[in-house]
Amino acid sequence: MTAFRSISLLICLSWVAPTAEAQGNADVATRFVGTWRLVSFELGGQPLPTTGAQPTGRIYYDAAGNMAAQIVPDRPRSKWSGAQPTPDEARETVLGYVAYFGTYTVDAGERTVTHHRAGALNPNWAESPILVRRYEFVGDDRLVLVPVDNPRMRLTWERLR
Repeated sequence: MTAFRSISLLICLSWVAPTAEAQGNADVATRFVGTWRLVSFELGGQPLPTTGAQPTGRIYYDAAGNMAAQIVPDRPRSKWSGAQPTPDEARETVLGYVAYFGTYTVDAGERTVTHHRAGALNPNWAESPILVRRYEFVGDDRLVLVPVDNPRMRLTWERLR
């Protein structure tokens, strides 16, 4: 009977641990839900050369696990005014623009959010569709994301109300 109780306890604990972990992930995931405005995009404390000093952007997370992100570089207005850009105008328009969508998962224990890209402006990103970011919430209205593969990069977002 003692062995049976020990096995029963182990089985119960193995069911409780994942449930508690899943609940922790769900609790944190609800903090992501909403629309966020890009405040800064930095590499080593400096603006990225490809995005400029004042890029604009939005990142969206919904309760169903979907997300989308767009970052528009700080750049001068394009000379392109016709229906069809020249190759140089098209290149300048796309250069530095970040856009992708997909789903996301949260690992509260590791303090990471993973973006699973389903589509992107850059078709080469299909070769590496997973982006893992460390996250930090600063108060109720700031979210800082730092790529695990490039910890010098830092994106700061502000919740839109």
